[in-house]
Amino acid sequence: MEMYGKHSVHGRLFVVEGIDGSGKSTQLSLLYKWLESEGYAVVFSEWNSSPLVKKVTRRGKKKKLLTPMTFSLIHATDFADRAAHRIIPPLKAGSVVLADRYIYTAFARDVGRGVDRDWVRDLYAFAVKPTVAFYFRVSLDEAMARLRTGRAGFKFYEAGADIGLANDLAESFCLFQARIIEEYERMVDEFGLVVIDASLPIEAQQNQMRKVVADALVGAKKTRSSRWVDLTSLTGECPE
Repeated sequence: MEMYGKHSVHGRLFVVEGIDGSGKSTQLSLLYKWLESEGYAVVFSEWNSSPLVKKVTRRGKKKKLLTPMTFSLIHATDFADRAAHRIIPPLKAGSVVLADRYIYTAFARDVGRGVDRDWVRDLYAFAVKPTVAFYFRVSLDEAMARLRTGRAGFKFYEAGADIGLANDLAESFCLFQARIIEEYERMVDEFGLVVIDASLPIEAQQNQMRKVVADALVGAKKTRSSRWVDLTSLTGECPE
């Protein structure tokens, strides 16, 4: 099995990371449209989206049966399936793959739940090393303010309620996200995450991303000629 950083692929892999409410998904959506307009073959992959584990995950959450270790193993299974079918093949074919969350999400969330840091990293040792991994840094207060305007409340597992941080789900969510932020900050230097200030205007963040991505795409193949896309016209289409 090929290990992290040892894969030989012709494509490019760009991933976004950050806590809920950081705006990363909006930025990845904008980047996807821009890359397509530039003529690149683009493939999208999203965390915890493999049909292989969806039913098991749904059942486990509904009955509140998932322990931190079980959660970790289910997400690793999800990732392995997507890596085998949605990430590595298009990369070997020379495509651009965009991932909304990657292995660093597991490193942050699982460790936040008390799983051993080195064990989790070993679990994902087969992963392809991203061309660029973006980390959207945002304060917990700002992220919470954004989330409160877009949702009615927090779910049991997303709030980290399974590890008994607090009885109130909103309070538990804040405490859990604080742990996740701590792990992300640790990974910035460890894995060379490219930090984007998620408090900046959407256009400013996207321009920073495009510059980094454009530099990383030098020599990459395109499938068709590019067409011009106005960034301003796209920003309103991609709410997080």
